[in-house]
Amino acid sequence: MTATATATSTTTVAARIDQALGEAPADLVIRNARVLDLTAGTPPGETRPGDIAICGDRIVGIADSYRGTREIDAAGRFVVPGFIDSHLHCESTMVTPLEFDRCVLPRGTTTAICDPHEICNVLGTEGLDYFLAAAGRMVMDLRVQLSSCVPATHLETAGATLSAADLLPYRDNRHVIGLAEFMNFPGLLAKNPECLEKIAAFDGGHIDGHAPLLSGRRLNAYLACGIRNCHETTGLAEGREKLAKGMQVLIRSGSVARDVEALAPLITDFASPFLGFCTDDRNPLDIAEDGHMDYLVRRAIGLGAPVIATYRAASWSAARGFGLRDRGLVAPGYRADLLILDDLGDCRVAEVICAGRPVSATSFAGHTPLPVPGGNTMRRDPVRAEDFAVKAAGPGTPVIGVVSGRIVTERRQADLPYANGLRHADPSRDLLKVAVLERHGKNGNIGRGFVQGFGLKGCALASSVGHDSHNICVLGDSDEDMAVAANRLIALGGGFVAVSDGVVRAELALPIAGLMSDQPFETVTHRLEELRSAVRGMGCVLAEPFVQLAFLALPVIPHLKITDRGLVDVDRFELITA
Repeated sequence: MTATATATSTTTVAARIDQALGEAPADLVIRNARVLDLTAGTPPGETRPGDIAICGDRIVGIADSYRGTREIDAAGRFVVPGFIDSHLHCESTMVTPLEFDRCVLPRGTTTAICDPHEICNVLGTEGLDYFLAAAGRMVMDLRVQLSSCVPATHLETAGATLSAADLLPYRDNRHVIGLAEFMNFPGLLAKNPECLEKIAAFDGGHIDGHAPLLSGRRLNAYLACGIRNCHETTGLAEGREKLAKGMQVLIRSGSVARDVEALAPLITDFASPFLGFCTDDRNPLDIAEDGHMDYLVRRAIGLGAPVIATYRAASWSAARGFGLRDRGLVAPGYRADLLILDDLGDCRVAEVICAGRPVSATSFAGHTPLPVPGGNTMRRDPVRAEDFAVKAAGPGTPVIGVVSGRIVTERRQADLPYANGLRHADPSRDLLKVAVLERHGKNGNIGRGFVQGFGLKGCALASSVGHDSHNICVLGDSDEDMAVAANRLIALGGGFVAVSDGVVRAELALPIAGLMSDQPFETVTHRLEELRSAVRGMGCVLAEPFVQLAFLALPVIPHLKITDRGLVDVDRFELITA
Protein backbone atom coordinates (compact mmCIF):
# COMPACT_ATOMS: atom_id res chain seq x y z
CA MET A 1 0.00 0.00 0.00
CA THR A 2 2.90 2.31 -0.57
CA ALA A 3 2.43 5.00 -3.15
CA THR A 4 2.20 3.75 -6.70
CA ALA A 5 5.41 4.47 -8.59
CA THR A 6 5.13 6.77 -11.56
CA ALA A 7 6.37 5.48 -14.89
CA THR A 8 9.99 6.32 -15.73
CA SER A 9 10.98 6.71 -19.36
CA THR A 10 14.01 5.03 -20.90
CA THR A 11 15.25 8.52 -21.77
CA THR A 12 15.29 9.42 -18.07
CA VAL A 13 17.18 6.24 -17.19
CA ALA A 14 19.72 6.90 -19.95
CA ALA A 15 20.23 10.48 -18.72
CA ARG A 16 20.93 9.21 -15.22
CA ILE A 17 23.59 6.87 -16.55
CA ASP A 18 25.25 9.56 -18.67
CA GLN A 19 25.30 12.09 -15.85
CA ALA A 20 26.54 9.53 -13.29
CA LEU A 21 29.40 8.60 -15.62
CA GLY A 22 30.22 12.25 -16.20
CA GLU A 23 29.56 11.88 -19.94
CA ALA A 24 26.96 14.67 -19.71
CA PRO A 25 26.66 17.59 -17.29
CA ALA A 26 24.46 16.81 -14.32
CA ASP A 27 21.27 18.84 -13.98
CA LEU A 28 22.52 20.07 -10.61
CA VAL A 29 25.84 19.66 -8.81
CA ILE A 30 26.53 20.48 -5.19
CA ARG A 31 30.25 21.11 -5.21
CA ASN A 32 32.76 20.84 -2.35
CA ALA A 33 30.36 19.08 0.02
CA ARG A 34 31.10 17.05 3.13
CA VAL A 35 28.52 14.25 3.17
CA LEU A 36 27.61 12.77 6.55
CA ASP A 37 28.12 9.04 6.18
CA LEU A 38 25.08 7.32 7.73
CA THR A 39 26.11 3.82 6.64
CA ALA A 40 29.77 3.29 7.57
CA GLY A 41 30.69 6.43 9.49
CA THR A 42 33.80 6.84 7.37
CA PRO A 43 36.57 8.79 9.15
CA PRO A 44 37.91 11.39 9.30
CA GLY A 45 35.11 13.36 10.89
CA GLU A 46 32.56 10.76 9.71
CA THR A 47 32.07 12.68 6.45
CA ARG A 48 32.99 12.06 2.82
CA PRO A 49 34.27 14.94 0.68
CA GLY A 50 33.29 15.46 -2.94
CA ASP A 51 30.54 16.65 -5.26
CA ILE A 52 26.95 15.46 -5.41
CA ALA A 53 25.49 15.07 -8.90
CA ILE A 54 21.72 15.19 -9.39
CA CYS A 55 19.68 14.21 -12.44
CA GLY A 56 16.07 15.36 -12.19
CA ASP A 57 14.91 14.30 -8.73
CA ARG A 58 17.56 11.59 -8.29
CA ILE A 59 21.09 11.58 -6.91
CA VAL A 60 23.36 9.97 -9.51
CA GLY A 61 26.85 10.55 -8.17
CA ILE A 62 28.79 11.31 -4.97
CA ALA A 63 32.38 11.34 -3.70
CA ASP A 64 33.77 12.43 -7.04
CA SER A 65 34.17 15.54 -9.15
CA TYR A 66 31.24 16.51 -11.40
CA ARG A 67 30.21 19.39 -13.63
CA GLY A 68 26.63 20.59 -13.79
CA THR A 69 24.27 22.73 -15.78
CA ARG A 70 23.59 24.39 -12.43
CA GLU A 71 26.01 24.34 -9.54
CA ILE A 72 25.87 25.17 -5.83
CA ASP A 73 29.12 25.59 -3.94
CA ALA A 74 28.74 24.00 -0.51
CA ALA A 75 32.15 25.47 0.39
CA GLY A 76 33.01 22.59 2.70
CA ARG A 77 29.66 22.62 4.50
CA PHE A 78 27.86 19.46 5.57
CA VAL A 79 25.19 17.68 3.51
CA VAL A 80 22.66 15.35 5.11
CA PRO A 81 19.44 13.71 3.87
CA GLY A 82 16.20 15.68 4.16
CA PHE A 83 14.27 15.13 7.37
CA ILE A 84 11.16 12.96 7.58
CA ASP A 85 8.50 13.88 10.13
CA SER A 86 7.19 10.40 10.81
CA HIS A 87 3.91 11.43 12.42
CA LEU A 88 2.06 14.71 12.57
CA HIS A 89 -1.29 16.43 12.20
CA CYS A 90 -0.93 19.39 9.85
CA GLU A 91 -4.09 20.83 11.39
CA SER A 92 -2.19 21.34 14.64
CA THR A 93 0.00 23.89 12.92
CA MET A 94 -3.27 25.87 12.55
CA VAL A 95 -2.49 26.67 8.92
CA THR A 96 -3.48 25.01 5.67
CA PRO A 97 -1.32 22.20 4.25
CA LEU A 98 0.03 24.61 1.61
CA GLU A 99 1.09 27.06 4.32
CA PHE A 100 2.55 24.19 6.33
CA ASP A 101 4.69 23.41 3.28
CA ARG A 102 5.95 27.00 3.15
CA CYS A 103 6.56 27.01 6.91
CA VAL A 104 8.58 23.81 7.44
CA LEU A 105 10.23 22.87 4.14
CA PRO A 106 12.83 25.68 4.40
CA ARG A 107 13.72 24.21 7.82
CA GLY A 108 14.59 20.86 6.29
CA THR A 109 11.42 18.76 6.55
CA THR A 110 11.22 17.34 3.03
CA THR A 111 8.78 14.49 3.77
CA ALA A 112 5.94 14.37 6.29
CA ILE A 113 3.64 11.51 7.22
CA CYS A 114 0.37 13.11 8.26
CA ASP A 115 -2.82 11.79 9.77
CA PRO A 116 -5.69 14.19 8.97
CA HIS A 117 -7.92 12.75 11.65
CA GLU A 118 -8.51 16.18 13.17
CA ILE A 119 -10.33 17.46 10.09
CA CYS A 120 -11.79 14.01 9.40
CA ASN A 121 -13.41 13.99 12.85
CA VAL A 122 -15.16 17.20 11.81
CA LEU A 123 -15.83 16.61 8.09
CA GLY A 124 -15.26 12.91 7.37
CA THR A 125 -14.17 12.04 3.84
CA GLU A 126 -14.49 15.69 2.78
CA GLY A 127 -11.54 16.44 5.07
CA LEU A 128 -9.57 13.50 3.70
CA ASP A 129 -10.22 14.61 0.12
CA TYR A 130 -9.04 18.11 1.02
CA PHE A 131 -5.70 16.83 2.33
CA LEU A 132 -5.12 14.50 -0.59
CA ALA A 133 -5.80 17.36 -3.01
CA ALA A 134 -3.35 19.55 -1.08
CA ALA A 135 -0.67 16.84 -1.14
CA GLY A 136 -0.77 16.90 -4.92
CA ARG A 137 0.04 20.63 -4.99
CA MET A 138 2.83 20.81 -2.41
CA VAL A 139 6.59 21.15 -2.93
CA MET A 140 7.47 18.79 -0.08
CA ASP A 141 6.27 15.19 -0.16
CA LEU A 142 3.22 14.89 2.09
CA ARG A 143 1.93 11.37 2.68
CA VAL A 144 -1.64 11.15 3.99
CA GLN A 145 -2.44 8.22 6.23
CA LEU A 146 -6.06 7.05 6.38
CA SER A 147 -7.59 8.10 9.68
CA SER A 148 -8.48 4.98 11.66
CA CYS A 149 -10.33 6.50 14.59
CA VAL A 150 -13.19 8.73 13.46
CA PRO A 151 -14.60 9.06 16.03
CA ALA A 152 -11.67 8.24 18.29
CA THR A 153 -13.90 6.46 20.82
CA HIS A 154 -17.54 5.87 21.78
CA LEU A 155 -17.07 8.25 24.72
CA GLU A 156 -17.46 11.47 22.71
CA THR A 157 -19.47 13.04 19.89
CA ALA A 158 -17.61 13.65 16.65
CA GLY A 159 -18.80 15.37 13.50
CA ALA A 160 -18.33 12.30 11.31
CA THR A 161 -17.76 8.56 11.19
CA LEU A 162 -15.31 6.72 8.94
CA SER A 163 -15.75 2.96 8.60
CA ALA A 164 -13.40 0.47 6.96
CA ALA A 165 -15.63 0.62 3.88
CA ASP A 166 -15.19 4.42 3.76
CA LEU A 167 -11.38 4.10 3.88
CA LEU A 168 -10.74 1.22 1.49
CA PRO A 169 -11.35 3.24 -1.72
CA TYR A 170 -8.39 5.46 -0.73
CA ARG A 171 -5.96 2.62 0.01
CA ASP A 172 -4.14 2.73 -3.34
CA ASN A 173 -3.98 6.52 -3.68
CA ARG A 174 -0.41 7.49 -4.60
CA HIS A 175 -0.15 9.79 -1.55
CA VAL A 176 -1.29 7.08 0.90
CA ILE A 177 0.97 4.66 2.77
CA GLY A 178 -1.53 2.92 5.05
CA LEU A 179 -3.79 3.16 8.06
CA ALA A 180 -3.13 6.03 10.47
CA GLU A 181 -2.51 5.76 14.20
CA PHE A 182 -4.80 3.22 15.80
CA MET A 183 -5.64 5.23 18.88
CA ASN A 184 -8.46 3.12 20.21
CA PHE A 185 -6.20 0.43 21.63
CA PRO A 186 -8.67 -0.32 24.46
CA GLY A 187 -11.38 -0.96 21.86
CA LEU A 188 -9.07 -3.13 19.77
CA LEU A 189 -7.95 -5.23 22.74
CA ALA A 190 -11.61 -5.59 23.76
CA LYS A 191 -12.23 -6.91 20.21
CA ASN A 192 -14.67 -4.17 19.28
CA PRO A 193 -16.15 -5.26 15.91
CA GLU A 194 -15.43 -1.93 14.16
CA CYS A 195 -11.82 -1.97 15.35
CA LEU A 196 -11.35 -5.55 14.20
CA GLU A 197 -12.86 -4.73 10.81
CA LYS A 198 -10.40 -1.89 10.15
CA ILE A 199 -7.39 -3.91 11.25
CA ALA A 200 -8.48 -6.86 9.08
CA ALA A 201 -9.05 -4.58 6.07
CA PHE A 202 -5.48 -3.27 6.24
CA ASP A 203 -3.77 -6.46 7.40
CA GLY A 204 -0.47 -6.95 5.60
CA GLY A 205 -0.08 -3.24 4.94
CA HIS A 206 1.28 -0.43 7.05
CA ILE A 207 -0.63 0.41 10.26
CA ASP A 208 0.53 3.20 12.56
CA GLY A 209 0.31 2.75 16.31
CA HIS A 210 -0.65 4.81 19.34
CA ALA A 211 -0.08 2.94 22.59
CA PRO A 212 0.75 5.13 25.61
CA LEU A 213 2.03 3.10 28.60
CA LEU A 214 0.97 -0.19 26.98
CA SER A 215 3.16 -3.11 28.06
CA GLY A 216 3.32 -6.84 28.71
CA ARG A 217 0.79 -9.13 27.10
CA ARG A 218 -1.43 -6.20 26.14
CA LEU A 219 1.41 -4.75 24.07
CA ASN A 220 2.01 -8.19 22.56
CA ALA A 221 -1.64 -8.39 21.54
CA TYR A 222 -1.58 -4.90 20.04
CA LEU A 223 1.52 -5.68 18.00
CA ALA A 224 0.09 -9.02 16.93
CA CYS A 225 -2.52 -7.03 15.01
CA GLY A 226 0.19 -5.84 12.62
CA ILE A 227 0.79 -2.39 14.15
CA ARG A 228 4.28 -1.12 13.41
CA ASN A 229 5.18 1.95 15.47
CA CYS A 230 4.31 4.22 18.38
CA HIS A 231 4.79 7.96 18.89
CA GLU A 232 3.26 7.97 22.40
CA THR A 233 6.29 6.55 24.23
CA THR A 234 7.23 8.76 27.17
CA GLY A 235 9.69 6.74 29.28
CA LEU A 236 12.90 4.78 28.76
CA ALA A 237 11.64 1.46 30.09
CA GLU A 238 8.55 1.77 27.94
CA GLY A 239 10.67 2.58 24.88
CA ARG A 240 13.06 -0.30 25.46
CA GLU A 241 10.23 -2.81 25.78
CA LYS A 242 8.65 -1.57 22.56
CA LEU A 243 11.96 -1.75 20.69
CA ALA A 244 12.61 -5.24 22.04
CA LYS A 245 9.24 -6.32 20.67
CA GLY A 246 9.99 -4.97 17.20
CA MET A 247 8.01 -1.75 17.42
CA GLN A 248 9.52 1.35 15.83
CA VAL A 249 9.64 4.13 18.42
CA LEU A 250 8.94 7.58 16.98
CA ILE A 251 10.47 10.11 19.38
CA ARG A 252 8.21 13.15 19.64
CA SER A 253 8.56 16.80 20.46
CA GLY A 254 5.40 18.79 19.90
CA SER A 255 4.13 21.97 21.48
CA VAL A 256 3.18 20.13 24.69
CA ALA A 257 4.44 16.55 24.56
CA ARG A 258 8.22 16.88 24.56
CA ASP A 259 9.61 13.37 24.86
CA VAL A 260 13.10 13.90 23.44
CA GLU A 261 14.41 14.74 26.91
CA ALA A 262 13.27 11.41 28.32
CA LEU A 263 14.05 9.25 25.28
CA ALA A 264 17.39 10.65 24.06
CA PRO A 265 19.29 7.73 25.71
CA LEU A 266 17.47 5.39 23.30
CA ILE A 267 19.32 6.99 20.40
CA THR A 268 22.40 4.85 19.88
CA ASP A 269 24.24 3.67 16.77
CA PHE A 270 22.76 0.21 17.36
CA ALA A 271 19.13 1.24 18.01
CA SER A 272 18.82 4.15 15.59
CA PRO A 273 17.60 2.02 12.63
CA PHE A 274 14.49 1.25 14.70
CA LEU A 275 13.72 4.85 15.66
CA GLY A 276 12.27 7.97 14.06
CA PHE A 277 11.39 11.53 15.03
CA CYS A 278 8.02 13.24 14.87
CA THR A 279 6.34 16.48 15.90
CA ASP A 280 2.74 15.20 16.21
CA ASP A 281 1.21 18.54 17.26
CA ARG A 282 3.43 21.62 16.89
CA ASN A 283 2.13 25.13 16.36
CA PRO A 284 3.73 27.75 14.09
CA LEU A 285 4.88 29.90 17.02
CA ASP A 286 7.03 27.05 18.31
CA ILE A 287 8.24 26.37 14.77
CA ALA A 288 9.17 30.03 14.32
CA GLU A 289 10.97 30.25 17.68
CA ASP A 290 12.64 26.84 17.90
CA GLY A 291 12.20 24.95 14.66
CA HIS A 292 10.52 21.83 13.33
CA MET A 293 12.41 18.57 12.73
CA ASP A 294 15.64 20.56 12.88
CA TYR A 295 14.79 21.36 16.50
CA LEU A 296 14.37 17.68 17.40
CA VAL A 297 17.74 16.81 15.85
CA ARG A 298 19.44 19.75 17.55
CA ARG A 299 17.87 18.93 20.90
CA ALA A 300 18.73 15.23 20.77
CA ILE A 301 22.38 15.95 19.96
CA GLY A 302 22.45 18.55 22.71
CA LEU A 303 21.28 15.87 25.13
CA GLY A 304 24.20 13.65 24.17
CA ALA A 305 22.77 11.48 21.39
CA PRO A 306 25.41 10.43 18.81
CA VAL A 307 25.42 12.66 15.75
CA ILE A 308 25.24 9.91 13.12
CA ALA A 309 22.57 7.96 15.01
CA THR A 310 20.45 11.10 15.35
CA TYR A 311 20.60 12.06 11.67
CA ARG A 312 20.00 8.43 10.69
CA ALA A 313 16.84 8.29 12.82
CA ALA A 314 15.61 11.56 11.30
CA SER A 315 15.95 10.31 7.73
CA TRP A 316 16.91 6.79 6.68
CA SER A 317 15.33 5.00 9.65
CA ALA A 318 12.06 6.88 9.29
CA ALA A 319 12.00 6.16 5.55
CA ARG A 320 12.52 2.44 6.08
CA GLY A 321 9.82 2.28 8.74
CA PHE A 322 7.26 3.56 6.23
CA GLY A 323 8.47 1.63 3.21
CA LEU A 324 9.87 4.76 1.51
CA ARG A 325 12.91 3.01 0.12
CA ASP A 326 13.79 5.78 -2.31
CA ARG A 327 15.02 8.31 0.27
CA GLY A 328 16.99 8.84 3.47
CA LEU A 329 20.58 8.60 2.21
CA VAL A 330 22.93 10.84 0.27
CA ALA A 331 23.73 8.09 -2.23
CA PRO A 332 23.28 7.33 -5.94
CA GLY A 333 19.78 6.18 -6.82
CA TYR A 334 18.14 7.98 -3.89
CA ARG A 335 15.69 10.87 -4.11
CA ALA A 336 17.56 14.16 -4.00
CA ASP A 337 16.17 15.52 -0.72
CA LEU A 338 19.25 17.21 0.73
CA LEU A 339 20.10 19.72 3.43
CA ILE A 340 23.21 21.89 3.52
CA LEU A 341 24.26 22.68 7.10
CA ASP A 342 26.90 24.97 8.53
CA ASP A 343 27.30 22.75 11.59
CA LEU A 344 26.09 19.24 12.38
CA GLY A 345 25.58 19.71 16.11
CA ASP A 346 23.75 23.00 15.79
CA CYS A 347 21.66 21.73 12.85
CA ARG A 348 21.01 25.13 11.33
CA VAL A 349 19.69 24.54 7.82
CA ALA A 350 21.34 26.87 5.30
CA GLU A 351 19.91 25.45 2.07
CA VAL A 352 17.33 22.82 1.12
CA ILE A 353 17.08 20.77 -2.05
CA CYS A 354 13.75 18.93 -2.41
CA ALA A 355 13.33 16.36 -5.19
CA GLY A 356 16.38 17.81 -6.90
CA ARG A 357 15.25 21.44 -6.81
CA PRO A 358 16.72 24.16 -4.56
CA VAL A 359 14.04 25.59 -2.28
CA SER A 360 13.47 29.35 -2.21
CA ALA A 361 10.55 31.71 -1.69
CA THR A 362 9.64 31.33 -5.35
CA SER A 363 9.28 27.56 -4.92
CA PHE A 364 5.84 28.12 -3.44
CA ALA A 365 4.61 30.60 -6.04
CA GLY A 366 2.79 27.83 -7.86
CA HIS A 367 0.59 26.97 -4.87
CA THR A 368 -3.00 27.09 -6.08
CA PRO A 369 -5.40 27.76 -3.19
CA LEU A 370 -7.90 25.00 -2.48
CA PRO A 371 -11.61 25.58 -1.89
CA VAL A 372 -12.32 25.77 1.85
CA PRO A 373 -14.09 22.58 2.93
CA GLY A 374 -17.08 22.32 5.21
CA GLY A 375 -18.30 25.90 5.52
CA ASN A 376 -19.04 27.07 9.06
CA THR A 377 -18.65 23.98 11.25
CA MET A 378 -19.56 25.71 14.53
CA ARG A 379 -23.11 24.36 14.67
CA ARG A 380 -23.88 25.50 18.19
CA ASP A 381 -26.33 28.10 19.46
CA PRO A 382 -25.02 30.76 21.86
CA VAL A 383 -24.75 29.65 25.48
CA ARG A 384 -25.60 31.29 28.81
CA ALA A 385 -23.60 31.46 32.02
CA GLU A 386 -26.03 29.09 33.74
CA ASP A 387 -25.18 26.40 31.17
CA PHE A 388 -21.87 25.96 32.98
CA ALA A 389 -23.41 25.30 36.42
CA VAL A 390 -22.17 22.03 37.92
CA LYS A 391 -24.98 20.31 39.81
CA ALA A 392 -23.73 17.84 42.40
CA ALA A 393 -24.61 15.98 45.58
CA GLY A 394 -21.57 17.24 47.49
CA PRO A 395 -18.20 19.00 47.33
CA GLY A 396 -15.98 15.99 46.57
CA THR A 397 -15.08 15.25 42.95
CA PRO A 398 -12.34 13.82 40.71
CA VAL A 399 -10.18 16.59 39.21
CA ILE A 400 -8.09 16.49 36.04
CA GLY A 401 -4.47 17.21 36.99
CA VAL A 402 -2.47 18.91 34.24
CA VAL A 403 1.30 18.41 34.17
CA SER A 404 3.21 20.99 32.13
CA GLY A 405 4.82 19.51 29.03
CA ARG A 406 2.76 16.31 29.10
CA ILE A 407 -0.56 15.30 27.58
CA VAL A 408 -0.91 12.48 30.10
CA THR A 409 -3.03 13.88 32.95
CA GLU A 410 -3.39 12.83 36.57
CA ARG A 411 -6.54 11.83 38.40
CA ARG A 412 -6.77 13.95 41.53
CA GLN A 413 -9.47 14.36 44.16
CA ALA A 414 -10.64 17.62 45.72
CA ASP A 415 -13.39 19.16 47.81
CA LEU A 416 -14.71 22.26 46.06
CA PRO A 417 -16.76 25.21 47.31
CA TYR A 418 -20.32 23.89 47.46
CA ALA A 419 -23.64 25.64 47.97
CA ASN A 420 -27.26 25.13 46.90
CA GLY A 421 -26.45 21.90 45.11
CA LEU A 422 -23.71 23.43 42.96
CA ARG A 423 -19.94 22.99 42.90
CA HIS A 424 -17.83 26.06 42.16
CA ALA A 425 -14.29 26.78 41.01
CA ASP A 426 -11.64 27.68 43.58
CA PRO A 427 -8.93 29.75 41.85
CA SER A 428 -7.07 30.16 45.16
CA ARG A 429 -6.17 26.45 44.82
CA ASP A 430 -5.93 26.59 41.03
CA LEU A 431 -9.15 24.56 40.70
CA LEU A 432 -10.95 25.79 37.59
CA LYS A 433 -14.13 24.72 35.91
CA VAL A 434 -13.83 23.00 32.52
CA ALA A 435 -16.59 22.22 30.05
CA VAL A 436 -16.80 20.53 26.65
CA LEU A 437 -19.69 21.62 24.41
CA GLU A 438 -20.74 19.48 21.45
CA ARG A 439 -20.47 21.72 18.36
CA HIS A 440 -21.35 19.49 15.41
CA GLY A 441 -25.11 19.96 15.66
CA LYS A 442 -25.70 16.41 16.87
CA ASN A 443 -27.07 16.55 20.44
CA GLY A 444 -26.10 19.75 22.28
CA ASN A 445 -24.22 17.86 25.01
CA ILE A 446 -22.20 19.65 27.68
CA GLY A 447 -19.67 17.76 29.77
CA ARG A 448 -18.65 19.55 32.98
CA GLY A 449 -15.81 19.04 35.44
CA PHE A 450 -12.80 20.62 37.12
CA VAL A 451 -9.12 20.92 36.28
CA GLN A 452 -5.98 21.91 38.17
CA GLY A 453 -2.67 23.13 36.77
CA PHE A 454 -3.38 26.19 34.60
CA GLY A 455 -2.83 28.87 37.25
CA LEU A 456 -5.43 31.23 35.77
CA LYS A 457 -7.44 33.73 37.81
CA GLY A 458 -10.33 35.96 36.82
CA CYS A 459 -10.55 34.79 33.22
CA ALA A 460 -11.66 32.12 30.77
CA LEU A 461 -10.19 30.38 27.71
CA ALA A 462 -12.11 28.73 24.88
CA SER A 463 -10.95 26.56 21.98
CA SER A 464 -12.61 24.75 19.09
CA VAL A 465 -9.52 22.52 18.92
CA GLY A 466 -10.33 19.65 21.27
CA HIS A 467 -8.65 16.40 20.32
CA ASP A 468 -9.98 14.40 18.67
CA SER A 469 -13.66 15.14 18.21
CA HIS A 470 -12.97 18.88 18.31
CA ASN A 471 -15.87 20.09 20.35
CA ILE A 472 -15.70 23.43 22.16
CA CYS A 473 -13.43 23.32 25.22
CA VAL A 474 -13.86 26.11 27.81
CA LEU A 475 -12.23 26.65 31.19
CA GLY A 476 -12.28 29.42 33.76
CA ASP A 477 -13.27 30.46 37.26
CA SER A 478 -16.29 32.53 36.16
CA ASP A 479 -19.35 31.13 34.40
CA GLU A 480 -20.00 34.57 32.90
CA ASP A 481 -16.52 34.79 31.36
CA MET A 482 -16.80 31.21 30.11
CA ALA A 483 -20.03 32.09 28.31
CA VAL A 484 -18.46 35.19 26.73
CA ALA A 485 -15.50 33.11 25.53
CA ALA A 486 -17.65 30.31 24.11
CA ASN A 487 -19.99 32.70 22.30
CA ARG A 488 -17.13 34.66 20.76
CA LEU A 489 -15.65 31.36 19.58
CA ILE A 490 -18.94 30.41 17.93
CA ALA A 491 -19.12 33.82 16.23
CA LEU A 492 -15.57 33.43 14.88
CA GLY A 493 -16.35 30.09 13.28
CA GLY A 494 -13.80 28.45 15.57
CA GLY A 495 -10.41 29.26 17.02
CA PHE A 496 -8.99 30.40 20.36
CA VAL A 497 -10.35 33.10 22.68
CA ALA A 498 -9.07 34.59 25.95
CA VAL A 499 -11.50 36.62 28.13
CA SER A 500 -11.23 38.49 31.41
CA ASP A 501 -13.79 40.68 33.16
CA GLY A 502 -16.26 39.99 30.36
CA VAL A 503 -13.94 41.40 27.66
CA VAL A 504 -12.19 39.49 24.86
CA ARG A 505 -8.48 40.19 25.37
CA ALA A 506 -7.04 38.14 22.48
CA GLU A 507 -8.26 35.73 19.83
CA LEU A 508 -7.29 33.68 16.80
CA ALA A 509 -9.91 32.75 14.22
CA LEU A 510 -9.66 29.22 12.76
CA PRO A 511 -12.55 29.17 10.27
CA ILE A 512 -11.44 26.05 8.34
CA ALA A 513 -13.23 23.26 10.22
CA GLY A 514 -12.60 25.21 13.44
CA LEU A 515 -9.00 23.96 13.17
CA MET A 516 -7.04 26.00 10.64
CA SER A 517 -6.59 29.62 9.66
CA ASP A 518 -6.99 30.88 6.12
CA GLN A 519 -4.13 33.33 6.74
CA PRO A 520 -0.36 33.02 6.15
CA PHE A 521 1.62 31.28 8.87
CA GLU A 522 3.34 34.56 9.77
CA THR A 523 -0.04 36.09 10.65
CA VAL A 524 -1.01 33.05 12.72
CA THR A 525 2.32 33.22 14.54
CA HIS A 526 1.68 36.88 15.42
CA ARG A 527 -1.82 36.11 16.73
CA LEU A 528 -0.45 33.27 18.84
CA GLU A 529 2.13 35.62 20.33
CA GLU A 530 -0.69 37.99 21.32
CA LEU A 531 -2.64 35.12 22.86
CA ARG A 532 0.37 33.84 24.76
CA SER A 533 1.08 37.31 26.15
CA ALA A 534 -2.55 37.84 27.17
CA VAL A 535 -2.83 34.48 28.93
CA ARG A 536 0.46 34.93 30.76
CA GLY A 537 -0.92 38.22 32.04
CA MET A 538 -3.83 36.24 33.46
CA GLY A 539 -1.45 34.18 35.61
CA CYS A 540 -1.12 31.08 33.44
CA VAL A 541 1.86 28.92 34.37
CA LEU A 542 1.77 26.71 31.25
CA ALA A 543 3.90 27.39 28.18
CA GLU A 544 1.15 26.29 25.76
CA PRO A 545 -2.21 26.70 27.53
CA PHE A 546 -4.42 26.31 24.45
CA VAL A 547 -2.66 23.14 23.36
CA GLN A 548 -2.96 21.71 26.88
CA LEU A 549 -6.64 22.70 26.91
CA ALA A 550 -7.17 20.88 23.60
CA PHE A 551 -5.77 17.63 25.01
CA LEU A 552 -8.06 17.61 28.05
CA ALA A 553 -10.73 16.18 25.73
CA LEU A 554 -8.66 13.25 24.38
CA PRO A 555 -9.99 10.07 26.04
CA VAL A 556 -7.29 7.74 24.73
CA ILE A 557 -4.50 9.36 26.75
CA PRO A 558 -4.36 8.42 30.46
CA HIS A 559 -5.56 9.06 33.02
CA LEU A 560 -8.56 11.38 33.48
CA LYS A 561 -10.11 13.34 30.59
CA ILE A 562 -13.38 15.09 29.76
CA THR A 563 -15.59 14.99 26.66
CA ASP A 564 -19.04 16.34 25.81
CA ARG A 565 -20.40 13.21 27.53
CA GLY A 566 -18.63 13.89 30.84
CA LEU A 567 -15.52 12.78 32.75
CA VAL A 568 -13.67 9.78 31.33
CA ASP A 569 -11.57 7.34 33.33
CA VAL A 570 -9.18 6.40 30.53
CA ASP A 571 -7.63 3.51 32.47
CA ARG A 572 -11.05 1.87 32.75
CA PHE A 573 -12.18 3.38 29.44
CA GLU A 574 -15.54 4.49 30.76
CA LEU A 575 -17.51 7.55 31.79
CA ILE A 576 -17.56 8.24 35.51
CA THR A 577 -19.77 10.29 37.80
CA ALA A 578 -18.25 13.64 38.67
